[in-house]
Amino acid sequence: MELRLTRYNGGSRGPVLLSHCIGVSSSMYSLDTIETNLVEHLVEHGFDVWLLDHRLSIELPASKLPSTLDDVAAKDYPAAVAAVLELSGSPSLQVVCHGVGSSTFTMAMLAGLQGVRAAVCSQVSTDLLVTPGNRVKAKLRMPEALQLLGADAVTAYTDRKAAWGSRLYNSLLSHSPMEAEEDCRSPVCKRITAIYGHLYEHDQLSAATHANLHEFFGRVNLTALRQLSLLSRAGHLVNASGEEAYLPHLKRMAIPVALLHGGENTCVLPRSTELTLERLAAENGAALYKRHVIPNYGHVDCMLGENAAQDVFPLVTEHLAST
Repeated sequence: MELRLTRYNGGSRGPVLLSHCIGVSSSMYSLDTIETNLVEHLVEHGFDVWLLDHRLSIELPASKLPSTLDDVAAKDYPAAVAAVLELSGSPSLQVVCHGVGSSTFTMAMLAGLQGVRAAVCSQVSTDLLVTPGNRVKAKLRMPEALQLLGADAVTAYTDRKAAWGSRLYNSLLSHSPMEAEEDCRSPVCKRITAIYGHLYEHDQLSAATHANLHEFFGRVNLTALRQLSLLSRAGHLVNASGEEAYLPHLKRMAIPVALLHGGENTCVLPRSTELTLERLAAENGAALYKRHVIPNYGHVDCMLGENAAQDVFPLVTEHLAST
């Protein structure tokens, strides 16, 4: 499996490994539609930044193959950490991860990943509590149904030259109910919501970011989405077979962790990271963990938001600098 690391060496702090969510790529950290993205912010503060594109990255051929979240945790993180430590000459590194990137990083740590001294986990870690709408979709086992129909993936990407079936789907989604302040005409935006639920507060995105969502969101293999649906039903990390392979090993997460959560997140509810904080503190002591709830932000806008460099990123650099 061919993965990708991209290095932005901003100085002697770090190294810091950034891991992306499902259905996107590491470009979520280096987008050019906001004044200062997370990579630029970290480089400005002297960090040696490494972007990981794991096997779920929409920019890699690997994303076209069936894979589980367990594959990312058990194979991609150990390989990436080993490569960064070898190339940087550092004895350890720090991790910043978001969404499924955070879920899979936590899985990797609970499976015994070595070489990580601290982490920032955005929106999710050990627990995954979702809205009633997403819970219904999980209980209906939509990924399994689509696989039975012969599909192997779903995608948020669409364009004006799409096939008639894709255009029909876009037309149907255009009539889906939305809050007035969150409604828009973007078919990509509608597809994102159909797959994941409400991922961001529109007023936190710049006009350029919203107009270019098709550059950041794309294909998701249904095998991975099937496990994500399983996690939504379980409410916490389990392996692809539904087994309790992770939570019995919370002692392996005894590193300093900062949990970030958008206060308006209706994709992964804020109670999720609150439960994580309670679990980890009970197992390893409260001194290792902190949690920040960010007002007026949703899920991915904590990383893509127009003003994230002022509202969110300082929380990241503060934790990394202190560890």
